[in-house]
Amino acid sequence: MSFNGKVAIVTGAGQGIGLAIGRKLANGGAHVILNDLDEKLAHDAAKVITNEKGICVPVSGDSSDLSIIQQLVDTAVSQFGKLDIAIANAGITLYGDFFDYQPGSFFEVMKVNLGGSFFLAQAAANQLKKQETGGSLLFTSSVTGHQAHKNLAAYGMSKAALEMLAKNLVIELSQHKINVNTIAPGATLTERTVSEPGYESTWSRITPLGRPATVEDIANAALFLVSDEAKHITGQTLIIDGGWTSVSPSPY
Repeated sequence: MSFNGKVAIVTGAGQGIGLAIGRKLANGGAHVILNDLDEKLAHDAAKVITNEKGICVPVSGDSSDLSIIQQLVDTAVSQFGKLDIAIANAGITLYGDFFDYQPGSFFEVMKVNLGGSFFLAQAAANQLKKQETGGSLLFTSSVTGHQAHKNLAAYGMSKAALEMLAKNLVIELSQHKINVNTIAPGATLTERTVSEPGYESTWSRITPLGRPATVEDIANAALFLVSDEAKHITGQTLIIDGGWTSVSPSPY
């Protein structure tokens, strides 16, 4: 898939799935505005991309902060003259038993996972509407938005809501030639998960295809949905989980 001349924003892209998406976009010819909360991660990730001869501008900061969101859009326009793609990948997972889950954790999950995604989509869509050239939006959901998962009630709730947001925005955005979709990754090998004892072996055992996803597996699906080849797909969620949601055995 070619992204020559496209300009893309990717949040939560200092490592893991977000970085894999940013790298693949840049390798396909896109100019990438890369965001991460951690300034060092953002700049290190941008260096990875530029060292691979890609074009990438890092913007660090809280992806749910309205000023950072607007900075991402403004940077795309000031640096490259336009925006084509916005991928709201940033999210947080705060585990906790439902019976004593704390309000602080609940509202932090909603602020980042829902607020950051909603308002990035809003800011990006306003820019795309102004340009009158169309574009693509993508949210990152999770299989926990489809199947119950212990200690992740708030997180799963936030991810299911993103999928409904994508459906609803079809009504708002289609007339402006903007498509909007969602990916829902299952167990994925990232910097965080590979450090968890037994993660890879457990998910290899309970995933029908015999292994958890790599970040490249997820990035490949994301790139398809924001590519020109997927322009007639909108309001949809693509689950990338090696078949886990078909059988849903618990890792516990």
